[in-house]
Amino acid sequence: MIADRIKYLREENNLTQSSLAKKLNVTRSSVNAWEMGISVPSTALIVDLAKLFHVSTDYLLGLDISATLDISSLNDKEIMMLYDLIQYFKSLK
Repeated sequence: MIADRIKYLREENNLTQSSLAKKLNVTRSSVNAWEMGISVPSTALIVDLAKLFHVSTDYLLGLDISATLDISSLNDKEIMMLYDLIQYFKSLK
């Protein structure tokens, strides 16, 4: 699970394995091993990944499927539009 989340977040943030490795002070082969499920990052690196990608450690570890969205740059109208969209999708269930 963590392997998939790391790869997904890396790609969503337009990072290569090398650029992610550089940000975390690890080797590219370490990032590759995480994404292939061969190894897992240390606890400290899981925290660093969570901070880098603005997600919780629970999300990275697959313990929580909820995600957060930074809306600080949106105006009130845009926030309400997002809220309405979320309510719409919830009503489809």
